[in-house]
Amino acid sequence: QVQLVESGGGLVQAGGSLRLSCAASGRTVGNARMGWFRQAPGKEREFVASISRIGGRTYYADSVKGRFTISRDNAKNTVYLQMNSLKPEDTAVYFCAADLTGSAFGVGKNWGDYDYRGQGTQVTVSS
Repeated sequence: QVQLVESGGGLVQAGGSLRLSCAASGRTVGNARMGWFRQAPGKEREFVASISRIGGRTYYADSVKGRFTISRDNAKNTVYLQMNSLKPEDTAVYFCAADLTGSAFGVGKNWGDYDYRGQGTQVTVSS
């Protein structure tokens, strides 16, 4: 079993930055595909970013490309999402997810691709 706990969310003005953390426990996620998703009120959950199991390839939704960066610190068993130039439309609950058994290099754009998921952290961007 893997437990994922997100932190770092909060209220920020448009143009500001936040760094989300996803701390894993129970098993190492150093070789896991890790993903970030978000869900805004009244909208479906959507893919934000992922980092591959092997090689650390990163993938981003078009809406966040160039502004968000996903990274991992294997020593801390933690994955991060650095969010810069935030916009009001980035307001959502952000979830991290771990896939320990799937494709080595795949993007992992689907929520169902992941074995474990966190409870989420709220990000609110004011205009």
